Amino acid sequence: MAGDLLFKGNDPGAVRHGNFINYYQFNSTESRLKLLPTDLWKVKSAQSLVCLDIGCNSGDLTQELYKFLSTHLSFVAPSVEVGEERKGKADSYILGIDLDPILIARAEDANKYTSNVTYKCVNYMRDREGIIPLYLKQCSKNYFDVIFCFSVTMWIHLNHGDEGLKEFLISVSMQTNMVVIEPQPWKCYKSAVRRMKRSGGSFPKFVNLKMRDQIALDIENIFLNECNFIKIEKETVCTEWGRQLLFFKKVSSEG
Repeated sequence: MAGDLLFKGNDPGAVRHGNFINYYQFNSTESRLKLLPTDLWKVKSAQSLVCLDIGCNSGDLTQELYKFLSTHLSFVAPSVEVGEERKGKADSYILGIDLDPILIARAEDANKYTSNVTYKCVNYMRDREGIIPLYLKQCSKNYFDVIFCFSVTMWIHLNHGDEGLKEFLISVSMQTNMVVIEPQPWKCYKSAVRRMKRSGGSFPKFVNLKMRDQIALDIENIFLNECNFIKIEKETVCTEWGRQLLFFKKVSSEG
């Protein structure tokens, strides 16, 4: 597996799992944060918001997510006055995971919020039954309040095929009340395949993928039809990479 994490040839962009060594130099944290609505982040009473960031890379965006949530997260609780609510600030905790130990080491070294942000080296498709449930237990939670999936679906799709992507989405839905997901469009798949091919590698499952041109819609349909989630309609513009953020919530979730 260790050799599988290295880039191919002399091209740092030819990576198999999206574990770019300089990712935030060409895909800024600001381009994602500006797409996040400020009115979604609420918890009951004075509870904490517990989040999972899958594919956190070197942690730059995870750090900024924590700062964003610290600013916009609030709790809403019934007031002693009938029909009224109390509002106040709440705290958040984020577990950032990535399958690349070098990137996780960088994230840990740069972590400014060690009480609230934790990084672990986890391959979600292989090792999700260990560290993740333990983290939830430490937070006295059965589920995450939010799981963030920023630009990870393509890599799971390329390496694990249609069924692997579907398995990933269903697994995520079972671990959270809300999902924020940023699917890469099909043009990004073709670019990744070209980079890998130029460097002498390949994605063997690529040619057999059936979910292609409408990948964002395919992902939406899986959440709606197989995960008992609803889409939260939020008007968001695209990043400079032509990607949108999609928001889904478990049907039984309140708020």
